[in-house]
Amino acid sequence: MADQTVATAIPEIRPAKNANASAGQWRLIWWRFCQHRVALASGAVIVLVYLVAAFAEFLAPMSEQAYDPRFTYAPPQRIRFAGYDANGAFHMLYVNGYFAKVDPIALSRIYEPDPNTLIPVGFFVKGEPYRLWGLFETNRHLIGPLEPGQPFYLFGADRLGRDVLSRTIHGTRISMSVGLIGVTISLILGILLGGISGLYGGWVDDVIQRGIELLKSIPTIPLWMGLAAAVPISTDPIVVYLWITVILSLIGWTDMARVVRGRFLSLKSEDFVIAAGLDGCSKMRIIWRHMVPSFMSHIIASVTLAIPTMILAETALSFLGIGLRPPVVSWGVLLQEAQNILAVSNAPWLFLPGLAVIITVLALNFLGDGIRDAADPYEY
Repeated sequence: MADQTVATAIPEIRPAKNANASAGQWRLIWWRFCQHRVALASGAVIVLVYLVAAFAEFLAPMSEQAYDPRFTYAPPQRIRFAGYDANGAFHMLYVNGYFAKVDPIALSRIYEPDPNTLIPVGFFVKGEPYRLWGLFETNRHLIGPLEPGQPFYLFGADRLGRDVLSRTIHGTRISMSVGLIGVTISLILGILLGGISGLYGGWVDDVIQRGIELLKSIPTIPLWMGLAAAVPISTDPIVVYLWITVILSLIGWTDMARVVRGRFLSLKSEDFVIAAGLDGCSKMRIIWRHMVPSFMSHIIASVTLAIPTMILAETALSFLGIGLRPPVVSWGVLLQEAQNILAVSNAPWLFLPGLAVIITVLALNFLGDGIRDAADPYEY
C-alpha cells in the first residue's frame, strides 16, 4: 500500500519539474515576471494610462479647449455624496458651486465653495459633442454635471477658465505617444546601426562609434534647443509634434546602439550565426532574423526604461518653451502654465499634471525593472 502511494505521488511531482525544464524562454520570463508584484501593478498602471489616452474624449468632462472666463483660477471641487438641493431633491453625487469675492488688496477674484449651491453629478452624462477616434460621433462623457454648462472642475481651472483635469487627460495622448513613437524610432535606429557596427566591424564600426561619441559629447539641453530652434514658430502644431518626436529619436538611439553592438560582438562567433552566413543569408537577415530575437527580452526591458526618458524629455522641452506649443496639449505644455509666481501662490493645482508625469514615469521604471529581472530566468 505504501509502494502504491509513492508510485502515485511521483507522477504528480515530475510534470512540474519537466514543465520548468522544457519551458521556453518566454514562458520562463513570464513566470518570473508574475512573481514581481510591483512590476505587475506597474504594468496595470501603464495599461490604464494608455486606455486613458485612447478614450480621452470620453473620459474628459470637457474638451481641452473649452473655457469659461467666469471661473478663471477656480479651485478644485470635491465630489460629495448624498445631498439635497434647494428643491429638496436627493442626489447621490454632487459638487458645490462657487461664490466669488474680491480681494481688497490684490483686487482679484477669489472663489470659495458655496455650500448652498448643489450641482448634481452623474455618469455617462451628455456634454460637448465629439468624434471618438474620428469615427463615432457622440456627446456622452464618463462623468460630469447632469446639467451641461454647470461648473465642474475636479482639478481646478487655469487662467482662462479651462478644466485642468480634462486638459491633463487629453495631454496623456500626446505625451505617451511621443514616448512610444520616439522609442520605436530610436529602437529601429539603435538595432540597425548597432547591429551593423557589431557585425561588420572595421571602419564601419569606427565611423558609427565616433558618431555616437560625438552625439553623446554634446550637452543635451543645448542640443535640444538648437534642434528645436530650427523649427519655425509659424509651423503647424502637428508638424511641430512630429519634429519633436524625430528630435528625441535622433538623440535617444545611441545607448541602444551601443548595447546592441556589444551583444552582436559576442554573438557573431556563435555557431548559429556562422551557419546562417554559410547558408547564404544576407547581413540584414542575420541581424533581424537570427541575432535580434536571441536577446529580445533585453531589448524589451531597455524599451520600457527608455520611454520615461522620452516623456521627461518632451515635458522638459515643452516646459522650457522650445517644444510643443499651444494649442497642442501635453503634460509639458500644461506645466508651462504653472511657471509663474501667481500659479505657485494662488493656483497650486496647476502642478497636478506633474503628478501624472511622476506616476507614469515611476510605473514605467518599475515595469522595466521587473522585465529586466525576469529576462534571464535560467539564473534562478
